[in-house]
Amino acid sequence: MLPLQGVKVLDLSSVVFGPLASQTLADYGAEVIKVEPPEGDSTRHTGPAAEPGMAAVFLGSNRSKKSVALDLKQSAAREALMALVAQADVFMHSMRPQKLGGLGIDPQTLIERFPRLVYAGLHGFSQHGPYAGRPAYDDVIQGMSGLASLMQMQSGEARYLPTIAADKTCALVAAQAILAALFRRERTGQGGFVEIPMFETMVSFNLVEHLYGNHFEPPLAEAGYPRVLTPWRRPWRTADGHICMMPYTSLHWRRFFAEVGEPALADDPRFVDIAARTRHIGELLALAGGFVARGSTAHWLATCERLEIPAAPVSRLEDLPRDPHLAATGFFAELDDPPRTPDFAPLVQINCFFFFFKAEAGIQFGSVTGFQTCPLPI
Repeated sequence: MLPLQGVKVLDLSSVVFGPLASQTLADYGAEVIKVEPPEGDSTRHTGPAAEPGMAAVFLGSNRSKKSVALDLKQSAAREALMALVAQADVFMHSMRPQKLGGLGIDPQTLIERFPRLVYAGLHGFSQHGPYAGRPAYDDVIQGMSGLASLMQMQSGEARYLPTIAADKTCALVAAQAILAALFRRERTGQGGFVEIPMFETMVSFNLVEHLYGNHFEPPLAEAGYPRVLTPWRRPWRTADGHICMMPYTSLHWRRFFAEVGEPALADDPRFVDIAARTRHIGELLALAGGFVARGSTAHWLATCERLEIPAAPVSRLEDLPRDPHLAATGFFAELDDPPRTPDFAPLVQINCFFFFFKAEAGIQFGSVTGFQTCPLPI
């Protein structure tokens, strides 16, 4: 039995932030019903697709769900939604708060009517500040939270990370917050409102290490963790490719310098301990990179295994389905769904990769491939 078996989640969110959060709950065993407008979530049409409405980006955050299409501008659809809410444990959305009252789905209305309901508002910004109600997408939040500036500090150019980091990070935090609210309800019998704002979530995420010297008043150093901001923090070039290598402890560095024939560098005042290495991290990584470039990738992988220094080759995205560890753990799953078009082909999905008390989580299509597929309560 999975932990959330018997929990019903009604998800009105769209794109990635909310859907990835509810997919996580589905992975944990919850029954997730995705409520979409008649035209469907925009990600149904984002990227390649073997079947209409089943595009690649949609598949990445909507496994194991049911779906229903409701035009909430229509009173009959709002009545149908209320029938679903009456059976739900969690109601979640990613609409701007000012849009909710007109639909009758604002937190106060629903919680007064359904006091055990956990109501999760996945917002761009907290409702308690001047940015409340602003629209937000991943790029906006990456820029406002400091991520684009961090890229500029490292590379000289303000850039977004080449992944939807804000959407995905905030989705995991949202799932965690919803779980905490469900646990509280088990203790008190009461539901309530949970807000997960993207901006605050990502600022908190970035400042774990990057608040740095600004933890103190007056500041003891500039904001930004030097080890990850040096341009030398990248895969090292080898004689025939690249390697991800991370000597970190003093023992790691002592073994590394001995291996390259420079044992005295371990006692260099710049590198003698972690505090010194942090202050001189650019010099250290540039020096080490020169040594690494002399050997092949295979040489350094074998050497690091012998020296117990963490290391790995650089994987391309297309290499991952053939990774022997991922293959052994069943990370990728090929699913057959009842065909809806003559050229329908099996789909590759990411399998659930955790175990609960000897219960293996699994994935399924549910009914998310189409609309009007979740029976509405009468």
